[in-house]
Amino acid sequence: MNAPVEGGRTRRRRASALFALARPRQWLKNGLVLAALVFSQRLFVARDATLAGLGFVAFCALSSLAYVLNDITDREADRLNPEKRDRPLACGDLSVSEAARFAVALALISFVLSLALGRAFLAIAVLYIALQFAYSLWAKQFVVIDVIAVAIGFVLRAFAGGAAIDAEVSPWLAFITFVLALLLVLGRRRHELVALGDGAAVHRDALSQYSIRLIDQMIAIVAGATLVSYMIYTASAEVEAKLGTRHLYLTVPFVAFGILRYLYLIDERNEGGDPAQLLTRDLPLLLAVILWIAADILLLYF
Repeated sequence: MNAPVEGGRTRRRRASALFALARPRQWLKNGLVLAALVFSQRLFVARDATLAGLGFVAFCALSSLAYVLNDITDREADRLNPEKRDRPLACGDLSVSEAARFAVALALISFVLSLALGRAFLAIAVLYIALQFAYSLWAKQFVVIDVIAVAIGFVLRAFAGGAAIDAEVSPWLAFITFVLALLLVLGRRRHELVALGDGAAVHRDALSQYSIRLIDQMIAIVAGATLVSYMIYTASAEVEAKLGTRHLYLTVPFVAFGILRYLYLIDERNEGGDPAQLLTRDLPLLLAVILWIAADILLLYF
């Protein structure tokens, strides 16, 4: 009687650990795949919405695959990090072989979905995985290169959304995505430096080459670049002609508040460790994002 019960509990614990390993809370970042759908004004086209939705699911599998690969390579360092030591591989809830099998399953899912979405989407998916391998095995050990590599991953999400529905991705979208991603990644690095203190260099070599002062300077540059580039984008005559509205600048206050709120949170509260979790936890920031999305849809479609 007890053996089946114990077996069932073991399976549930393993399933729970695999779910945690996939980091579903981070899937929020894959919302960038839907950006091309919204800004190409095809949000209410059923076929395009379905394809973009499949693209979102494909990138959820791809990003979870990247997290698994990263946790496998980082498992020893994660045991020394008070915020990461409870991850399934670091704490021993899963073995490396179990994580590797899960990675293969995620790779198969993402490959099938990417193939269904066309060669362009598949090519971007392959580039994304290659980037994640390069990051896990090499790039994350080098100062500045590490944050740029992560930011490029966000840009690939935006291009994947365009490939899924065969829509051109504006250079503006790519650039704004890149500098915004840099802002988020630098906020994470700052949080790691503060949280780990003298142990930061032990956790990752690149962290030993950063300082709070240096990161604050970088954050100031990319935060300004993000806001100014978005302001120019919304006031551009080219964008007005393409999107059919000259009132997109009305969304600037939401973006300005979101950026300034994020800077406040990472500087005064040191809450930049997990941007996805921060977004769902901080009500003012969440409201700013929701109102920005709603305003964009209203101006672009009605």
